Amino acid sequence: MEALEQGGTIAWTVFIILVGMSVGTFYILFTKLIEQQKVINQGKKVRATFWRAATLKEGSAKLEKNSAYKQIVDDGIKAQEEHTKLTDPVEAHDWLHGSLARSEASINSKLGGGLAFLATVGSTSPFIGLFGTVIGIYRALIKIGAAGQASIDAVAGPVGEALIMTALGLAVAVPAVLAYNFLQRRNKSIAEQLNGFTVDLLAHLVSNGAVKPTLAPAPAAPAAKPAAAATKA
Repeated sequence: MEALEQGGTIAWTVFIILVGMSVGTFYILFTKLIEQQKVINQGKKVRATFWRAATLKEGSAKLEKNSAYKQIVDDGIKAQEEHTKLTDPVEAHDWLHGSLARSEASINSKLGGGLAFLATVGSTSPFIGLFGTVIGIYRALIKIGAAGQASIDAVAGPVGEALIMTALGLAVAVPAVLAYNFLQRRNKSIAEQLNGFTVDLLAHLVSNGAVKPTLAPAPAAPAAKPAAAATKA
């Protein structure tokens, strides 16, 4: 509070901006973690159940309504149905590949939403804090000059309080940079899984269902409980 009082209106403005940036950073971090985890769980379900279905439509029905993988499957099925309606000769592979690529790109774009804000916060918040520090030091030096006191006691207090704004800027920037790199790495992993699924789906579509990825063995059914021992006569 003393640092804000020393800086005046400009210090309060800088402080409010940095607080808003910090709140936005943590909001994006937690919402994106939840969103990413949903897609990761959907990928596990696809590997466990989707390719065991008899048809793509049956497999799509087993997926969650708003699943990213369901969106790719439905777009692939729709593109396959629309290919027969084209009047110009277009290879089925090229048509399906383009449709699936657009669907995959839209999902990756949605996952990347908000990361630009984190990058902006990480790169600008130190300079915003530094601006508050410069203004605070300037105001402190004016007061010291007007008072005519240049001792270390008169300088250290106001200048030290002004430097707090730089510390606040760094405290906002570091979590934003860490969150950006962490979310980017997870998005890259999810994009690789989506791309692998898209390639398998494209091969399945252009081969009329003849090509499927190698499936893990289905989990064995639990063993039946042994019959109760016969009672003694």
